[in-house]
Amino acid sequence: MSEKAKLDGPDLTAGVALSAVAEGGMLLGHARSEPVLLVRRGDELFAVAAQCTHYGGPLAKGLLVGDTVRCPWHHASFCVKTGAAVRAPALNPLACWTVVRRNDRVYVTDKRECDPLAPTEQDLTPAEPTSPSSIVIVGAGAAGSAAAEMLRRSGYAGPLTLIDNEEAAPYDRPVLSKDYLAGTASEDWVPLRPDGFYAQHDINKVRSSVTALDVQRRSVELADGSTHEYAALLLATGAEPRSLDIPGHDLAHVHVLRSLADSRAIIAQAGVARRVVIMGASFIGLEVAASLRTRGLDVHVVAPDATPLAKVLGPELGGLVRTLHEEHGVVFHLGQAATRIEQDAVLLENGDRLPADMVVAGIGVVPRLDLAKAAGLALDRGVTVNEYLETSVPGIYAAGDIARWPDPHTGERIRVEHWVVAQRQGQTAARNILGARERFDAVPFFWSQHYQLSIRYTGHAEHWDSIDLSGNIADRAFSAAYRKNGKTLAVASLKRDRENLEAEVALEANDEAALGRIVGG
Repeated sequence: MSEKAKLDGPDLTAGVALSAVAEGGMLLGHARSEPVLLVRRGDELFAVAAQCTHYGGPLAKGLLVGDTVRCPWHHASFCVKTGAAVRAPALNPLACWTVVRRNDRVYVTDKRECDPLAPTEQDLTPAEPTSPSSIVIVGAGAAGSAAAEMLRRSGYAGPLTLIDNEEAAPYDRPVLSKDYLAGTASEDWVPLRPDGFYAQHDINKVRSSVTALDVQRRSVELADGSTHEYAALLLATGAEPRSLDIPGHDLAHVHVLRSLADSRAIIAQAGVARRVVIMGASFIGLEVAASLRTRGLDVHVVAPDATPLAKVLGPELGGLVRTLHEEHGVVFHLGQAATRIEQDAVLLENGDRLPADMVVAGIGVVPRLDLAKAAGLALDRGVTVNEYLETSVPGIYAAGDIARWPDPHTGERIRVEHWVVAQRQGQTAARNILGARERFDAVPFFWSQHYQLSIRYTGHAEHWDSIDLSGNIADRAFSAAYRKNGKTLAVASLKRDRENLEAEVALEANDEAALGRIVGG
């Protein structure tokens, strides 16, 4: 998804003065027609590719944290020593370059690539790791696929089965409502891995549904009647879209968006439709609105809220999102609900009749808990897990949209429906299955794209006392801190990507002084 970067800075193969690289700093340059980032840590110097392997973000504009560099776009993290992708959403490592120091000059020479699942120092589990005789993962979405890869990266060589009923999975779900739906990205962007990747790494990918989980026998039963035994199990069943419950909700031109098949169906109908009604002003609903406006459709949004996204972003930021969409031609019908869907229209409770060739529902999702509930796992508006993401049944872990975990930053149990959170939980669960005993303490992060603007949101704030700003909402370049009882719970940013990264680091450390400097209150 990355674009070819133009070359900036010095030619590092010709050498630069050591003084050109500040201690604890980064220098953007190039080598053999490729952008390269030169990093100095004490007396050590490292060189890695300068573009994030996720979507090609410019790492030189990111943040150096210890031995890692974090991407300013979607907060992926890489080890500057090995190039390893330390934290999702990036899955592939950075290429590394050999650095040679001669007196007071530094030269970058040979490039080294590595297998994305090759174990690195960061991935290895403790000296005497647990090695389950077999591992089964239910669900190949963000959490499940990330866990399968991390198990192999961490050196697990035993039988590993990844079960999902979607033919196309695993794929990049966020792009389905953004660039792919807008027509600005081809379907080549959608798969997370190329054909043959899972077979190459001996991951048995099974297309089926799990119909039963037998905790006593440690086995799962599939829809075809077959069973798979496990020594350790990860539940990553995800969520499904809420369905409309009004007359006409089951008509052929009414869609939801969760899967690749859903996105394909909307794209197909967008080719012949002219007018679309979006039910719900959620992030997904509004991203769909932006994508379909990019395709030239007339778009109306119906929602009961007074301001879009106010429950998540607050009224001012929600108002900005509304203004942005209205500038692109979207018409809002707020404080309203639909009472009926017809073949060519949507009827509202106030009597308005909105012509519609297509309807898309974006009214939230529901975690898939049936399997866990039937198996007797502890539930609390999700699958209850401990700080290691283990459920109430030893040997069974849960990650992603279904998991409710004890969050050390808010002091509460939370369940978060974010792609990056699910990937990072899958990675942590995988390491814990192998005995790492690693607490999941990552600060939640998500991004939402609306036309050419992307909102970055770090942290988790269900309620707040105040929203403090750095910058000006009217200028569309700001950071907003959501605070309760004097504690910063989350920071949302627009065109302040570096600030959002700094806020992530400060939230991880519970450093209110730093958060106050980033977004004053």
